[in-house]
Amino acid sequence: MNSTLFSTRSLALAAALLVPLCVLGCATRKPEDRRVSVKGSDTMVILGSKWAEIYMQANAGRTIAVTGGGSGTGIAALINGTTDIAESSRPMADAERAEIQKATGAPVEEHVVARDGVTVYVHTSNPVKSITMEQLADVYTGKITNWKELGGPDRPITLYGRENSSGTYVFFKEHVLGGKDYAPATQTLPGTAAVVNAVTRDENGIGYGGIAYGEGVRHLSVAKAGAPPVEPSEATILDGSYPLSRPLYWYLTKRAPASARAFLQWVTSPEGQGHVKDVGYFPA
Repeated sequence: MNSTLFSTRSLALAAALLVPLCVLGCATRKPEDRRVSVKGSDTMVILGSKWAEIYMQANAGRTIAVTGGGSGTGIAALINGTTDIAESSRPMADAERAEIQKATGAPVEEHVVARDGVTVYVHTSNPVKSITMEQLADVYTGKITNWKELGGPDRPITLYGRENSSGTYVFFKEHVLGGKDYAPATQTLPGTAAVVNAVTRDENGIGYGGIAYGEGVRHLSVAKAGAPPVEPSEATILDGSYPLSRPLYWYLTKRAPASARAFLQWVTSPEGQGHVKDVGYFPA
Protein backbone atom coordinates (compact mmCIF):
# COMPACT_ATOMS: atom_id res chain seq x y z
CA MET A 1 0.00 0.00 0.00
CA ASN A 2 0.98 3.65 -0.55
CA SER A 3 3.48 4.84 2.06
CA THR A 4 2.08 8.39 1.99
CA LEU A 5 -1.37 7.05 2.80
CA PHE A 6 0.03 5.03 5.67
CA SER A 7 1.81 8.12 7.02
CA THR A 8 -1.55 9.89 7.04
CA ARG A 9 -3.08 6.94 8.82
CA SER A 10 -0.31 6.95 11.41
CA LEU A 11 -1.08 10.56 12.27
CA ALA A 12 -4.78 9.76 12.51
CA LEU A 13 -4.08 6.77 14.74
CA ALA A 14 -1.83 8.82 17.02
CA ALA A 15 -4.59 11.38 17.38
CA ALA A 16 -7.14 8.67 18.10
CA LEU A 17 -5.11 7.36 21.01
CA LEU A 18 -5.68 10.66 22.78
CA VAL A 19 -9.37 9.92 23.40
CA PRO A 20 -11.67 10.97 24.95
CA LEU A 21 -11.55 13.55 22.17
CA CYS A 22 -12.40 17.08 23.26
CA VAL A 23 -9.99 19.01 21.11
CA LEU A 24 -11.99 22.05 20.12
CA GLY A 25 -14.87 23.97 21.59
CA CYS A 26 -14.44 22.68 25.16
CA ALA A 27 -13.23 25.95 26.65
CA THR A 28 -16.02 27.98 25.03
CA ARG A 29 -18.80 25.49 25.47
CA LYS A 30 -21.99 27.21 26.56
CA PRO A 31 -24.29 25.65 29.19
CA GLU A 32 -27.01 25.02 26.59
CA ASP A 33 -24.60 23.18 24.26
CA ARG A 34 -24.88 19.42 24.74
CA ARG A 35 -21.78 17.23 24.79
CA VAL A 36 -22.18 14.27 22.43
CA SER A 37 -20.68 10.98 23.56
CA VAL A 38 -19.56 8.40 20.98
CA LYS A 39 -18.27 5.09 22.35
CA GLY A 40 -17.44 1.59 21.17
CA SER A 41 -15.49 -0.07 18.39
CA ASP A 42 -11.70 0.23 18.57
CA THR A 43 -11.70 -0.36 14.81
CA MET A 44 -13.75 2.79 14.37
CA VAL A 45 -12.21 5.07 16.98
CA ILE A 46 -9.78 6.67 14.51
CA LEU A 47 -12.68 7.39 12.16
CA GLY A 48 -14.97 8.71 14.90
CA SER A 49 -12.17 10.92 16.17
CA LYS A 50 -11.50 12.29 12.69
CA TRP A 51 -15.16 13.14 12.20
CA ALA A 52 -15.38 14.74 15.64
CA GLU A 53 -12.34 16.92 15.08
CA ILE A 54 -13.59 18.26 11.74
CA TYR A 55 -17.18 18.70 12.97
CA MET A 56 -16.09 20.68 16.03
CA GLN A 57 -13.91 22.93 13.90
CA ALA A 58 -16.98 23.89 11.87
CA ASN A 59 -19.40 24.06 14.83
CA ALA A 60 -18.07 26.30 17.57
CA GLY A 61 -19.29 25.31 21.02
CA ARG A 62 -20.00 21.70 20.11
CA THR A 63 -18.16 19.03 22.04
CA ILE A 64 -17.84 15.48 20.73
CA ALA A 65 -16.16 12.94 23.05
CA VAL A 66 -15.01 9.74 21.31
CA THR A 67 -13.78 6.67 23.21
CA GLY A 68 -13.07 3.06 22.29
CA GLY A 69 -13.22 -0.11 24.35
CA GLY A 70 -14.82 -2.42 21.79
CA SER A 71 -18.19 -2.71 20.06
CA GLY A 72 -19.70 -4.59 22.99
CA THR A 73 -18.60 -1.85 25.36
CA GLY A 74 -20.27 0.80 23.21
CA ILE A 75 -23.50 -1.17 22.96
CA ALA A 76 -23.49 -1.71 26.73
CA ALA A 77 -23.03 2.03 27.21
CA LEU A 78 -26.04 2.69 24.97
CA ILE A 79 -28.07 0.25 27.06
CA ASN A 80 -27.15 1.92 30.34
CA GLY A 81 -27.50 5.44 28.98
CA THR A 82 -23.88 6.56 29.24
CA THR A 83 -23.36 7.23 25.54
CA ASP A 84 -25.43 8.90 22.83
CA ILE A 85 -23.95 6.91 19.92
CA ALA A 86 -22.49 3.39 19.92
CA GLU A 87 -19.90 2.61 17.26
CA SER A 88 -19.86 -1.04 16.25
CA SER A 89 -17.95 -3.12 13.74
CA ARG A 90 -20.59 -5.86 13.97
CA PRO A 91 -24.38 -5.86 13.69
CA MET A 92 -26.23 -5.48 16.97
CA ALA A 93 -27.84 -8.70 18.21
CA ASP A 94 -31.62 -8.95 18.59
CA ALA A 95 -31.18 -9.50 22.33
CA GLU A 96 -29.18 -6.27 22.59
CA ARG A 97 -31.88 -4.38 20.69
CA ALA A 98 -34.52 -5.72 23.07
CA GLU A 99 -32.42 -4.76 26.07
CA ILE A 100 -32.04 -1.18 24.81
CA GLN A 101 -35.79 -0.98 24.20
CA LYS A 102 -36.45 -2.21 27.74
CA ALA A 103 -33.86 0.05 29.39
CA THR A 104 -34.60 3.26 27.50
CA GLY A 105 -38.19 2.84 26.36
CA ALA A 106 -37.11 3.61 22.82
CA PRO A 107 -36.19 1.42 19.86
CA VAL A 108 -32.67 1.47 18.48
CA GLU A 109 -31.69 2.83 15.08
CA GLU A 110 -28.97 1.30 12.90
CA HIS A 111 -26.93 3.41 10.48
CA VAL A 112 -24.16 2.15 8.19
CA VAL A 113 -21.55 4.92 8.24
CA ALA A 114 -18.55 3.34 6.46
CA ARG A 115 -17.14 0.19 4.86
CA ASP A 116 -14.17 -1.88 6.00
CA GLY A 117 -12.41 -5.12 5.24
CA VAL A 118 -11.10 -7.35 8.03
CA THR A 119 -7.59 -8.04 6.77
CA VAL A 120 -5.13 -10.75 7.72
CA TYR A 121 -1.77 -9.37 8.84
CA VAL A 122 1.59 -11.14 8.58
CA HIS A 123 5.17 -9.98 9.02
CA THR A 124 6.63 -8.23 5.97
CA SER A 125 9.31 -10.97 5.68
CA ASN A 126 6.73 -13.77 5.48
CA PRO A 127 6.73 -15.32 1.97
CA VAL A 128 3.11 -16.52 2.21
CA LYS A 129 0.98 -14.30 -0.03
CA SER A 130 -2.53 -15.73 0.26
CA ILE A 131 -4.74 -17.95 2.38
CA THR A 132 -8.11 -19.63 1.91
CA MET A 133 -11.01 -19.12 4.29
CA GLU A 134 -10.75 -22.80 5.27
CA GLN A 135 -7.03 -22.49 6.00
CA LEU A 136 -7.63 -19.34 8.01
CA ALA A 137 -10.22 -21.14 10.10
CA ASP A 138 -7.83 -24.05 10.62
CA VAL A 139 -5.08 -21.66 11.72
CA TYR A 140 -7.24 -19.92 14.32
CA THR A 141 -8.82 -23.12 15.64
CA GLY A 142 -5.41 -24.73 16.05
CA LYS A 143 -5.55 -27.34 13.26
CA ILE A 144 -2.74 -25.66 11.31
CA THR A 145 0.17 -24.68 13.52
CA ASN A 146 3.16 -24.35 11.17
CA TRP A 147 3.76 -21.98 8.27
CA LYS A 148 5.03 -24.86 6.10
CA GLU A 149 1.43 -26.12 5.93
CA LEU A 150 0.61 -22.87 4.11
CA GLY A 151 3.60 -22.97 1.78
CA GLY A 152 5.85 -20.98 4.05
CA PRO A 153 8.93 -21.75 6.15
CA ASP A 154 9.11 -24.52 8.74
CA ARG A 155 8.24 -22.27 11.67
CA PRO A 156 5.44 -22.30 14.25
CA ILE A 157 2.56 -19.86 13.75
CA THR A 158 1.97 -17.33 16.51
CA LEU A 159 -1.69 -16.32 16.78
CA TYR A 160 -2.77 -12.80 17.70
CA GLY A 161 -6.38 -11.70 18.04
CA ARG A 162 -8.82 -9.39 19.79
CA GLU A 163 -10.58 -9.62 23.14
CA ASN A 164 -14.15 -10.91 23.21
CA SER A 165 -15.70 -7.45 23.70
CA SER A 166 -14.47 -6.57 20.20
CA GLY A 167 -16.86 -6.54 17.27
CA THR A 168 -13.98 -7.68 15.06
CA TYR A 169 -13.49 -10.70 17.36
CA VAL A 170 -17.19 -11.55 16.93
CA PHE A 171 -17.17 -10.92 13.17
CA PHE A 172 -14.10 -13.11 12.66
CA LYS A 173 -15.51 -15.88 14.85
CA GLU A 174 -18.79 -15.92 12.94
CA HIS A 175 -17.54 -15.41 9.38
CA VAL A 176 -14.23 -17.28 9.51
CA LEU A 177 -14.46 -19.82 12.33
CA GLY A 178 -18.11 -20.64 11.75
CA GLY A 179 -18.84 -20.04 15.42
CA LYS A 180 -16.10 -22.36 16.68
CA ASP A 181 -13.82 -21.32 19.53
CA TYR A 182 -10.46 -19.72 18.94
CA ALA A 183 -7.43 -21.89 19.67
CA PRO A 184 -6.26 -21.51 23.31
CA ALA A 185 -2.88 -20.37 21.97
CA THR A 186 -4.42 -17.19 20.53
CA GLN A 187 -2.98 -14.14 22.28
CA THR A 188 -5.83 -11.67 22.75
CA LEU A 189 -4.85 -8.01 22.67
CA PRO A 190 -6.79 -4.84 23.62
CA GLY A 191 -7.06 -3.14 20.26
CA THR A 192 -6.21 -3.57 16.60
CA ALA A 193 -3.17 -1.32 16.93
CA ALA A 194 -1.77 -3.75 19.51
CA VAL A 195 -2.33 -6.70 17.14
CA VAL A 196 -0.50 -4.90 14.34
CA ASN A 197 2.34 -3.94 16.67
CA ALA A 198 2.73 -7.56 17.78
CA VAL A 199 2.88 -8.85 14.20
CA THR A 200 5.44 -6.22 13.16
CA ARG A 201 7.77 -7.63 15.84
CA ASP A 202 7.10 -11.33 15.23
CA GLU A 203 8.20 -13.04 11.99
CA ASN A 204 5.96 -15.99 12.90
CA GLY A 205 2.93 -13.89 13.74
CA ILE A 206 -0.50 -13.65 12.17
CA GLY A 207 -3.27 -11.26 13.16
CA TYR A 208 -6.47 -9.71 11.88
CA GLY A 209 -8.23 -6.35 12.02
CA GLY A 210 -9.47 -3.35 10.10
CA ILE A 211 -7.67 -2.41 6.90
CA ALA A 212 -6.88 1.10 8.14
CA TYR A 213 -4.51 -0.21 10.81
CA GLY A 214 -2.27 -2.30 8.58
CA GLU A 215 0.90 -0.18 8.58
CA GLY A 216 4.20 -2.05 8.91
CA VAL A 217 2.65 -5.44 8.11
CA ARG A 218 1.56 -7.19 4.93
CA HIS A 219 -2.04 -8.10 4.10
CA LEU A 220 -2.73 -11.61 2.81
CA SER A 221 -5.09 -12.09 -0.10
CA VAL A 222 -8.04 -14.27 0.93
CA ALA A 223 -9.83 -16.89 -1.17
CA LYS A 224 -13.33 -18.27 -0.83
CA ALA A 225 -13.77 -21.99 -1.50
CA GLY A 226 -13.01 -22.76 -5.13
CA ALA A 227 -12.28 -19.13 -5.99
CA PRO A 228 -9.01 -17.25 -6.60
CA PRO A 229 -7.49 -15.15 -3.81
CA VAL A 230 -8.71 -11.56 -3.57
CA GLU A 231 -6.55 -8.73 -2.29
CA PRO A 232 -8.23 -6.27 0.09
CA SER A 233 -8.66 -2.91 -1.65
CA GLU A 234 -11.22 -0.16 -2.01
CA ALA A 235 -12.72 -1.80 -5.10
CA THR A 236 -12.92 -5.34 -3.69
CA ILE A 237 -14.28 -4.17 -0.34
CA LEU A 238 -16.96 -1.97 -1.89
CA ASP A 239 -18.10 -4.61 -4.38
CA GLY A 240 -17.97 -7.39 -1.75
CA SER A 241 -15.60 -9.63 -3.67
CA TYR A 242 -13.12 -9.53 -0.80
CA PRO A 243 -14.48 -12.29 1.49
CA LEU A 244 -14.16 -10.32 4.73
CA SER A 245 -15.79 -7.06 3.64
CA ARG A 246 -18.13 -5.55 6.21
CA PRO A 247 -20.15 -2.44 7.05
CA LEU A 248 -19.36 -0.28 10.07
CA TYR A 249 -22.30 0.90 12.18
CA TRP A 250 -23.54 3.67 14.39
CA TYR A 251 -26.38 2.89 16.80
CA LEU A 252 -28.52 5.37 18.71
CA THR A 253 -32.01 5.35 20.15
CA LYS A 254 -35.12 7.08 18.82
CA ARG A 255 -34.76 9.43 21.80
CA ALA A 256 -31.23 10.52 20.96
CA PRO A 257 -30.67 14.24 21.57
CA ALA A 258 -30.82 16.71 18.71
CA SER A 259 -27.08 17.37 18.99
CA ALA A 260 -26.32 13.67 18.37
CA ARG A 261 -28.71 13.60 15.42
CA ALA A 262 -27.09 16.69 13.94
CA PHE A 263 -23.69 14.99 14.16
CA LEU A 264 -25.08 11.81 12.56
CA GLN A 265 -26.64 13.84 9.76
CA TRP A 266 -23.29 15.46 9.02
CA VAL A 267 -21.40 12.14 9.19
CA THR A 268 -23.71 10.54 6.63
CA SER A 269 -23.73 13.62 4.37
CA PRO A 270 -21.43 13.86 1.33
CA GLU A 271 -19.14 16.13 3.36
CA GLY A 272 -18.81 13.70 6.26
CA GLN A 273 -18.44 10.70 3.98
CA GLY A 274 -15.73 12.58 2.12
CA HIS A 275 -13.45 12.19 5.14
CA VAL A 276 -13.83 8.40 5.57
CA LYS A 277 -10.90 7.61 3.29
CA ASP A 278 -8.67 10.02 5.25
CA VAL A 279 -8.11 7.27 7.82
CA GLY A 280 -8.15 4.29 5.45
CA TYR A 281 -11.78 3.15 5.39
CA PHE A 282 -14.33 3.63 2.61
CA PRO A 283 -17.60 5.54 2.29
CA ALA A 284 -20.87 3.79 3.04
